[in-house]
Amino acid sequence: MIRWKNIFKGEKWILFLLLISFIFSFGSVSVSADSDEVFTVGFDAEFPPYGYKDENGEYVGFDLDLAEEVCRRNGWKLVKQPIDWDSKDSELNSGSISCIWNGFTLNGRESLYTWSYPYIDNSQVIIVKNDSDIIKKEDLAGCIVVVQADSSALAAFTGDDASEENRELAASFSQLQQVSDYNNAFMNLETGMVDAVCMDIGVAGYQLEERKGKFRILDDTVSTEQYAIGFKKGNTELRDLVQESLNEMSVDGTFKEIAEKWDLSDALCIEKSIQDGIYPGDSDNESKSKYSMEYILSELSKGLAATLSIFFLTLLFSIPLGLLVTFVRRSRIGLFRWIARIYISIMRGTPLMLQLLVVFFGPYYVFGLRMPASYRFWAVIIGFSLNYAAYFAEIFRAGIESIPKGQYEAGAILGYTNGQFFRKIVLPQMVKRVLPPVTNEIVTLVKDTSLAFVLSYMEIFTIAKQVSAGCASIMPLFVAGIFYYIFNFIIAIIMENIEKKLNYYR
Repeated sequence: MIRWKNIFKGEKWILFLLLISFIFSFGSVSVSADSDEVFTVGFDAEFPPYGYKDENGEYVGFDLDLAEEVCRRNGWKLVKQPIDWDSKDSELNSGSISCIWNGFTLNGRESLYTWSYPYIDNSQVIIVKNDSDIIKKEDLAGCIVVVQADSSALAAFTGDDASEENRELAASFSQLQQVSDYNNAFMNLETGMVDAVCMDIGVAGYQLEERKGKFRILDDTVSTEQYAIGFKKGNTELRDLVQESLNEMSVDGTFKEIAEKWDLSDALCIEKSIQDGIYPGDSDNESKSKYSMEYILSELSKGLAATLSIFFLTLLFSIPLGLLVTFVRRSRIGLFRWIARIYISIMRGTPLMLQLLVVFFGPYYVFGLRMPASYRFWAVIIGFSLNYAAYFAEIFRAGIESIPKGQYEAGAILGYTNGQFFRKIVLPQMVKRVLPPVTNEIVTLVKDTSLAFVLSYMEIFTIAKQVSAGCASIMPLFVAGIFYYIFNFIIAIIMENIEKKLNYYR
């Protein structure tokens, strides 16, 4: 038997070194066999026709076809990387992706990235339901309008370069809401929760084709912009290589062929951009950012109240509901027990995000009910409360069933009723025993409040992502993370003190 302390004695250390050399040699061969340069395209997988998942489960789109041809001409391996659009800057700056290539608007962002030549002229348009009374932009006064977070439509209304006309138009809205994706936006529009959607005309054309007869585009456009490929600031070497291939594709007609495939040939501007020969933003030496720490804290404070309201109201409703479900789960009536089991199984077995969507959109799609705008907030509270009640119910059940059977027999002998015995004997012991797992659920709830964004409810982490996208910095996310940590730290201290006070055996 070989002992490690003798590994370097005699001939054994030679065998050991040979083994290590073989491992490293094998590793180097494996690396060299896959030595092709990788070109990773970051894109929003819910942005047809530029990038999306088709019926075969493949990522396809106009921009992805362009990227594939560029990679073929350069001998690169293409990696199609779907990203959270709010986190695109973090993905790019960390090197996780090579570029942002997905109907990416350069206007207003010229100084934040190294850009290719513009290749698509695009407009922002308004979508309404077919039976809507809204005919022109001015009719949107007093209406709820929805846009995608950190989108060109949002910038057209609230960005630094927004026209005075669009600022006044946005000010006339009842609300300007943000959603994570356009599918969510159209669901809001179809259910009547919002009155209009503002989006890119290319995406709008695709969406209306897929949703025939339900929606229409207003004749008035909100703004006009251009699409280009965004690279990390200063990465001109990769930009120039990609642009050279795009120039070749424009000359030999490949670019136009791909555009015709996706019905975008009328929007092409690549030839004019090549003739101009000017890269957007190259004259800017530094990013001109107005996002000071004071601004970041001011914006995040707007979502603080929303986060705290979700947290406290969820606890207020879910803990007693969880206790009620526990009683039903332990009922002597078999039907009640199975109902409670099914409820708990669904709540624990499906994502909270899906449950929020069902609570919010369910009344319309199941019962045809149009809910008021205020229902958005209550849908968040209902969804969170139902979800956490299921977890609390199982925690409470475990605490109750951990009480020895002898105590129940003693209580019966002493003449306690079931209610008296539970309140005076079982409940105090149960609370003491379940406090650690309940603390874990409460800490998790603080972090889960960020999922409220799926219903366009702006809490602190959602606002942090939006500010982060606007200033192309991860700092707002770190600030939000500090808030979560401090809040959870305070909760942990409070729960620990409660646990110590209940630890009467010591």
